[in-house]
Amino acid sequence: MTKAELRQQFLTKRKALSATDIQHFSQLIAQSLVDFLEKENHLEKINIVHIFLPIQHQNEVNTWPIIHLVWQKFPTIQVVVSITDPVGNSLTHYRLDQYTPLVENKWGIPEPVNTGQIPIESDQIDLVLIPLLIFDRTGHRVGYGGGYYDRFLAQCRPDCLKIGLSLFEPIEQIENTEPTDIRLDACVTPTNRWLFSE
Repeated sequence: MTKAELRQQFLTKRKALSATDIQHFSQLIAQSLVDFLEKENHLEKINIVHIFLPIQHQNEVNTWPIIHLVWQKFPTIQVVVSITDPVGNSLTHYRLDQYTPLVENKWGIPEPVNTGQIPIESDQIDLVLIPLLIFDRTGHRVGYGGGYYDRFLAQCRPDCLKIGLSLFEPIEQIENTEPTDIRLDACVTPTNRWLFSE
């Protein structure tokens, strides 16, 4: 199946999940992710983590349980989120804390209100948690098709850890991948953790 066909299929599949399903699966993903980072000793190398904030009407993984776990258990790790620039097709990253005001953009993505903060550069980020609709067994992903995350990830350091969060297990292979597609290092689902080698 093409990316466009997969996008439609898994948007429909995700929309069929109940709010209770999303909350339950998101809690499982949050705990599994933190367990993985602790077990693999990744936390020692993480100072800044980039996290997407969920689009509720798209039934995305709810990342707030992850954010609260980071704030509670790892107070030295900075959480950053993005403001989307649809004109420049880019993301600008800002620190998120308990007091950061948020507004939804035209896609329903909660974004921080830029209150004069200095942006965090992409090459400062140590871990990126990546939204997706579906992924395959080689670490390729299908998103919404805008390319925002591929452009962002291309600006990150080579050693930046790229972890997808998925409500579904992988398909065998995404067929029409592009040279500009950035592969995941790992993906966490409600029941599994998938690691991808070069």
